[in-house]
Amino acid sequence: MVPAELVIARHGEAACNVAGIVGGEHGCTGLTNLGRDQVAQLAARLADEHSHRPYTAYYATPRLRVMQTAEIITEALQLSATIEPELRGPDHGDADGQPWVDVKTAFQGPPQHAPNRPYAHGSETWNQYLNRATTALQKILARHDGERILIAAHGETVEAAHTLLLGLPQNACLRLGFVTDHASLNRWQRPTNRFGRTIWQLVTHNDTRHLGTPQ
Repeated sequence: MVPAELVIARHGEAACNVAGIVGGEHGCTGLTNLGRDQVAQLAARLADEHSHRPYTAYYATPRLRVMQTAEIITEALQLSATIEPELRGPDHGDADGQPWVDVKTAFQGPPQHAPNRPYAHGSETWNQYLNRATTALQKILARHDGERILIAAHGETVEAAHTLLLGLPQNACLRLGFVTDHASLNRWQRPTNRFGRTIWQLVTHNDTRHLGTPQ
């Protein structure tokens, strides 16, 4: 039996990443040229996979850098993305568009270090973000039970998926030190054993084998 599969592709390098700017709705100005090259290579790999075993569902988040990533993937796969607002990255409040170094200095660390406290006026706490993102992922998985799902999203989305599918505590990703590079693939599968039991398994994390010389 072919297992259910969830693949999350992180967006390519964005201008806000290079500048160290908090990339919310205002701070995100889209992909860099390098980011577009990274996503083109990512899309070619996904298109090859899609030709052998098609993705039956494709989602993306509404931030500009992810929307641009999703458009490149759509062109390669000829598969339109459904935009899922609840999978957007954290809501940054007044930190949106500010230098991360200033935000982290004022907060004395990244949002995960004090996960129940807002890191800026109007921001979500880290755990509020995780609750929102994991709930959205649960709904997508239930909607496409047993299918092959592709999501273009954020590094934080990968952390949310780890938390949900591996049954981790909410602060585990910070302690374990997961790194999620731009345009990486992160893959989970849910096989069924001979006793009829299923469990989500992390197959690959931060897979960037498709990234070579910029095109």
